[in-house]
Amino acid sequence: MSDVAQRNPSTGRSALPAAAAAHESGHLPVPVRAAFALWVTAVAAGAFETVLAVGSMLTGASDSAAEIAVGLAVRLPVFAGALLVARHMRRGRGWARLALAFGLGVLGTASMVIQPIQALARGRSLGWELAQAGPMDLAFAASRVLHVSSVLTAVVLMFLPAANAYFRSSRARRVPGRDGESAPRR
Repeated sequence: MSDVAQRNPSTGRSALPAAAAAHESGHLPVPVRAAFALWVTAVAAGAFETVLAVGSMLTGASDSAAEIAVGLAVRLPVFAGALLVARHMRRGRGWARLALAFGLGVLGTASMVIQPIQALARGRSLGWELAQAGPMDLAFAASRVLHVSSVLTAVVLMFLPAANAYFRSSRARRVPGRDGESAPRR
């Protein structure tokens, strides 16, 4: 990697040595630490939404136990997978950062916002929706706002300069050295 690619545009100094030193000391850059915390927050919000949805299904006569089981069978592995991949992201794995950004940041967010966008496209207003909402709906909406904002903010944080330097440093540490030996993995 060229020295030019490693320069911090605001200071002109090389970002990689500082990130490598932080990586060696076990100190995570603030954006990576914050992104990880936001992924955990997003999963917690998703779990809360699931509890609300299951509670709503159980109180309604039209939903069956099979529908609840299918919903849980889809959501629970996604939550567990998201936490596992976020853990790898926190350890500096670039593949995990990309999986979170595209899998949950793009596809996951699209799945969460499509229904409200469709309602607005059908002519419903936010005011009308709020006027019709009960306490359960408001709790779900608040959780969904937290969920989506956590995901979007985490995606941005994972690609800030300090995070980029951390991921480059982590990758450089895993590349085989000059003597053919691999750097230690964490």
